[in-house]
Amino acid sequence: MHADADGVRYRTLLHRRTIRWRDVAAVRVLWTAVPSRQKEVRRVSLLLHDGRALELPQPRSHETTDSDFDASVAALRALHRPHKALEEPEHQHVATARTGGHGLLGPLAWCVPLLVVAMSIALWAVPRSLKDERAWQAAVPCTAATPVADRAECLATLPGVVVRTDAHERSKYNSVYLSAGRGTERVRVSHEIAQRLAAGDRLKVTFWHGRPRAFVGAHASWREHRASAGQLSALSVAFALAACYPVALAVQRIRGRRLPDDEVLPSALPFAGVLLVTALWLLPLCVLRPTDALGSPATITWAAAGAVGTVVLVFLAFRASRVRSPEGTPHTKGTDDAGTEAVFVRGYFLEDTDYNPHAFGTHIVLGGGEVLAVSPHSGPGRFGVRRVPVERLTFRGARRARGGDGDAIPRGWHVAEFDDRGTPVRLVAAPDDLARVMSALDHATVALDDTGVPGH
Repeated sequence: MHADADGVRYRTLLHRRTIRWRDVAAVRVLWTAVPSRQKEVRRVSLLLHDGRALELPQPRSHETTDSDFDASVAALRALHRPHKALEEPEHQHVATARTGGHGLLGPLAWCVPLLVVAMSIALWAVPRSLKDERAWQAAVPCTAATPVADRAECLATLPGVVVRTDAHERSKYNSVYLSAGRGTERVRVSHEIAQRLAAGDRLKVTFWHGRPRAFVGAHASWREHRASAGQLSALSVAFALAACYPVALAVQRIRGRRLPDDEVLPSALPFAGVLLVTALWLLPLCVLRPTDALGSPATITWAAAGAVGTVVLVFLAFRASRVRSPEGTPHTKGTDDAGTEAVFVRGYFLEDTDYNPHAFGTHIVLGGGEVLAVSPHSGPGRFGVRRVPVERLTFRGARRARGGDGDAIPRGWHVAEFDDRGTPVRLVAAPDDLARVMSALDHATVALDDTGVPGH
């Protein structure tokens, strides 16, 4: 990479790229948290005037304090300073697994293997299992007239004897070794059947395709369990549905592509709920009707009702996971809770203050004789509640949650920034709850301007 007074030039594996300083709005330092490795990666990102962000291949640092990295960033900002129209962002850009600063490669890396497994089961295992099921059901006992070459296709019942058993209570499947004139055969049975058999017990063993498939004795009987075509079909659909969740993650990243790369994206869990509900009606249908799911009016009705329900849930999931802008939150029409009975809403301050010591608050109290208070519980009652001195707070703006705010903030919550006599503080809450808080603060501000007493 090379940078001069005109811009930045760097080369990738596929092409060269030149970025002019006049197209750059800000030079940002992006922190990427890697929880699995318990470290952070710092790199440089150029914010363009059109809203796009381009990550530079260099400089890059894996250390929290790196003088060479800081010097490189300072040099880039010095080159950009004559051309910049915006101030450099004051906050640190921290990208985590919840933020939009990631591409689509990660979700696709999970999606493709799951789809390959689903297709393999559907195209190979299901037809083979269905063929074996039909052959087993159509198999008849061998007769004296059956040619030797065709005896593998018919059922041969021979007398046998138990050689020994391996019964282990901690194991789900145990082994029984039996002899039926063709050497010793090992059969896997349940623990209960293995306990009932002992060496020397006589059995009637049924062979098919050269293997023991069933036996009957005085103390126990057994029949080989094979995964049916319906079970394998349901397994294939389960893998396909599991592959849809990475697709939902990719869709969320595409929907948030215009957001800053350190802003938290809405959760994809609503789509996981859609997949779960879809599995509840689709998997039983696959088990019962693996090859002709639409072969009867009942199954057609079943599939149609399930498909309609899935479509409706997908629409609701898109709505629930939409990106909600915090613009205008202070002016959003909310319920006036001032002066009424105390109302507890989920929300808390991120900073330790005299009214939120050691970040003990989990809820915000509106009304009940006070404009705003912090509570360590969800109510009712005012035990442990601390009043917030609203006369000291100056609203600075509302925004979406960023990676630097921490991973404890639920996705979709917004952040209101205040100045508490020179100390920045942040209040986080769901958008609707934050609108109610800001409405109460607006009323308190008006009352304070009129009377000098908050809330009166």
